[in-house]
Amino acid sequence: MNDYENAIEINGLTKKYDGFTLDNVSFNVPNGSIMGFIGQNGAGKTTTINAILNIVKKDSGEIKLLGLDSEKDEFEAKKNMAAVFDELPFDDRLNAEAINKILREIYEEWSADTFFGYLDRFALPRKKKFGKFSKGMKMKLQIASALSHNAKLLIMDEATTGLDPVVRNEILDIFLEYLQNEEHSILMSSHITSDLDKIADSVTFIDKGKLLITGYKDDILESHGILKCTKDEYKDIAPEDIVSARLNDFGAEVMVSDKASCSRKYSGAVIDNATLEDIMLYYVNREKKEWR
Repeated sequence: MNDYENAIEINGLTKKYDGFTLDNVSFNVPNGSIMGFIGQNGAGKTTTINAILNIVKKDSGEIKLLGLDSEKDEFEAKKNMAAVFDELPFDDRLNAEAINKILREIYEEWSADTFFGYLDRFALPRKKKFGKFSKGMKMKLQIASALSHNAKLLIMDEATTGLDPVVRNEILDIFLEYLQNEEHSILMSSHITSDLDKIADSVTFIDKGKLLITGYKDDILESHGILKCTKDEYKDIAPEDIVSARLNDFGAEVMVSDKASCSRKYSGAVIDNATLEDIMLYYVNREKKEWR
């Protein structure tokens, strides 16, 4: 078994751009698990992933991948990693047979059998040029490539965006299969929270470059709730209990982050369970406190 507890450890990651700062972000992806990395477009998800992959140089902080330093041991760490982006990184004139020839020279543990097995499973042609592939086909091809060199860590940046639900389900099933091996881990950024509701073990949520929540998904869903009340009842809720409140003509729907204590405190109130999408929506509006 691996001698590291976390597949990814990020401590105090900071990267400043003109007009945007990824600000002191810290989270861990436990070994053998899948973490959903959520936030609006522009929240800093891609900047974080690019810093993990050393595509952009971080200003400060520490990143460990599979127990190795992401900069000092970059080559060693990347041998055991795979990344999938929302755009195909291969030339449009290539086809799958050419990719097999190229990647077997790059990865020590490249398996043509695994690669062509995925192509057959995804019904992808071997000779057709990538320029003629649909978006879904391109994504499936990237995933086939990513999973064919025995990578222990898979990093996905918005990989299911723009795909139809059938293709998305097919891809999610393949990730769950990949995770059957306890040495495999996934970090998956997405703003399609329903995908992560299905498969993520843990969740990290960032907004405007700042970390809002990180932890096990079930704990986060368990502790948050939406309290429904009239306008008069809403006035009696302590401000420190409120993440933010959605007001309508009939009353209020209030996101609370400690469901158990609020159901004791406001004993008559109905508190519904929250989804990851609800949590994202209410936290994004937390500065306004009240919204419609």
